[in-house]
Amino acid sequence: MLKGFFNVPKAVNEPVKSYAPGSPEKDAVLAEYKKMWNEKVDMPMYIGGKEIRTGNTKNMTPPHDHKHVVGQYHMAEKSHVEDAIAAALAAKPRWEALPWEQRAAIFLKAAELIAGPYRAKINAATMIGQSKNVYQAEIDSACELIDFLRYNVEFMTQIYTDQPASNSDVWNRLEYRPLEGFVYAITPFNFTAIAGNLPASAAMMGNVVVWKPADKQAYSAKVIMDVFHEAGLPDGVINVVMGSAAMITETLLASRDFAGVHFTGSTAVFQDIWKKIGTNIHHYKSYPRIVGETGGKDYIIAHPSANVKQVVANIVRGAFEYQGQKCSAASRAYIPQSMWGELQKQLISEVKTLKMGAPDDFGNFITAVIHETSFDKLAKYIDEAKADSDAEIIVGGGYDKSKGYFIEPTVIVTKNPRYNTMCTELFGPVLTIYVYEDDKWEEMLTTADETTDYALTGAIFARDRYAISQATYILRNSAGNFYINDKPTGAVVGMQPFGGARASGTNDKAGSALNLLRWVSPRTIKETFVTAEDYRYPFLGN
Repeated sequence: MLKGFFNVPKAVNEPVKSYAPGSPEKDAVLAEYKKMWNEKVDMPMYIGGKEIRTGNTKNMTPPHDHKHVVGQYHMAEKSHVEDAIAAALAAKPRWEALPWEQRAAIFLKAAELIAGPYRAKINAATMIGQSKNVYQAEIDSACELIDFLRYNVEFMTQIYTDQPASNSDVWNRLEYRPLEGFVYAITPFNFTAIAGNLPASAAMMGNVVVWKPADKQAYSAKVIMDVFHEAGLPDGVINVVMGSAAMITETLLASRDFAGVHFTGSTAVFQDIWKKIGTNIHHYKSYPRIVGETGGKDYIIAHPSANVKQVVANIVRGAFEYQGQKCSAASRAYIPQSMWGELQKQLISEVKTLKMGAPDDFGNFITAVIHETSFDKLAKYIDEAKADSDAEIIVGGGYDKSKGYFIEPTVIVTKNPRYNTMCTELFGPVLTIYVYEDDKWEEMLTTADETTDYALTGAIFARDRYAISQATYILRNSAGNFYINDKPTGAVVGMQPFGGARASGTNDKAGSALNLLRWVSPRTIKETFVTAEDYRYPFLGN
């Protein structure tokens, strides 16, 4: 075993490439996109280092061209999930005994593989399978995933360095043990970076993992596993199962060795998982760690002193990037009456410039929503807004699923601050605006705070510093990530740790050391150098 206190490379955020016309990265990603579009990928499950193919498959189809098949993934039976548990537990002794710097090296290498030889491939897979335009794919599947891997290594060393005080006759040490058992990672369709980070962050701290990716993220999940394999991740440390979410969850939560869940997804699913864990609590070896980031109904609030052009630009970006399919996306806005006339004019004009289509056309800002269920839900709310007397669609409102699941970026204006689409999480390119009287600023802050059960992200725009201070305080519980004069999306690893409370999750802050602390169980070690040989204390003397 190596001896030394090792310094890891200083974590730096991966620069975002431009994909400008004629750039080498544009040529590379389009070539990879075309190649992958015309191939058929077969995604197995990964259990104990073996590729498991059951023959029970489902097709992978791009949301922007849902009749085109780019591959298939294999579905698990209960026995495969049980095999994944067994494989994880079999890998655990050697993995948790591996020196930390050896674990760190694997994930640092994975980051560099994504930054280099895998960059075009992981971006193209995200563009195809999740219908992200190239810029959204770049900031997600390349840059953010790289940042998670680099910064988590740095955070791990910071955690290990944090030690208790000692004195000359007692040496106190704090050991950061991995959890006793396995971690269940459940990841969403919308961020390849989250899909990679949730299993990797737990594994980095010495844990073993059973990972269930979202079915619509299967293509880029396979690339993630290819990267981990090339980086040298030992067999069985991260096991991948696909299939019935209910069956997989039921099987994993029934295991006595279940040690924790790392989740990003819907609030209802997370609450159901928490309930199941509570029902089984007497059965587990330890109280499981429950870490979840769920949903949001994120707001933009403009003060009368705000710059109209800035508000418009950040509404467009915050609400419509990646078709509004970010848990942080702006989906409700509060605009003062004095600003509304000019803002409405500019907003309609800007939204009409947004081109929509397939992501291999770099002129397209908007592509398709993820699947037919999402499309139908959004179309329903749009149709209701068209019919309701207290709502008006001022731009957008069209939709078409004949080839892909395309929803036009849509802006609804309502007379009711608690109108349905001001309260309900839609997860699509639909923004609802309420126009308030200028002297109701403080009232609007309270309304925004109390309108939904969520508390993930929110943004205010103002030049008046008194108004900024007031809003920051009144809205203190309304958002785990709060933005002043910026859109409520785009948290950067190492800069804006991400997560919210209330119905938005446990606020364990991905992109910080706080999240990694959830995947260790500390042990205090006290070593006494001169040990007492008489039980009697001085106070017992005469």
